[in-house]
Amino acid sequence: MYRLLFVFIFFIGNIIAQDSVAIKQVLSFQQELDKKFASEETSPLTPKDLKVFKGLKFFDIDTSYSVLATFVRTPHETPFIMQTTTNREPIYVKYGEAHFVLHEKEWILNIYQNQGLKTQTEYEDYLFLPFTDLTNGKSTYEGGRFMDLRIPEGDTVLIDFNTAYNPYCAYNDRYSCPIPPQENHLELEIPVGVKKYNKYSENE
Repeated sequence: MYRLLFVFIFFIGNIIAQDSVAIKQVLSFQQELDKKFASEETSPLTPKDLKVFKGLKFFDIDTSYSVLATFVRTPHETPFIMQTTTNREPIYVKYGEAHFVLHEKEWILNIYQNQGLKTQTEYEDYLFLPFTDLTNGKSTYEGGRFMDLRIPEGDTVLIDFNTAYNPYCAYNDRYSCPIPPQENHLELEIPVGVKKYNKYSENE
């Protein structure tokens, strides 16, 4: 009995420790994003918005939306033009798929690689995961949200929706942003990550 109790306590303690690490990583992500938005050199905000900026709004962190997905490489995909909010035509290729379970249902999201960015050293292992869900246009940006990933070494990849962020065109119309492909729509709410942003003009 005592051995079973020890195993149970160890198991629970391990889960709590993992959650603690995950929460710290998300908090670091949030702090870095706020820092970037608050800086005149790196902020996508309009000058008027920047003057009154006090930080982005985030949902409460929920580690149940951090899932270890099975990564399936798709090496023979044809490059395509991903639709954007303007007439810009960036070339992407479907690099792989993330297979995971969320809310007791199986999901698949496509993961993409920007063919222009991969020629730059700092982005050579960068992957892009745009998605839409049922919060869009309500509590989150109507155009969907993005996540940044790195090429995994094995057959798993961490998908942490707590790090979902808005494209720059959610803050400033001068930006051109990719529109998440229809196949990356999740027919459920993802109430974590960055919330919808009210522009300066909307607050006047």
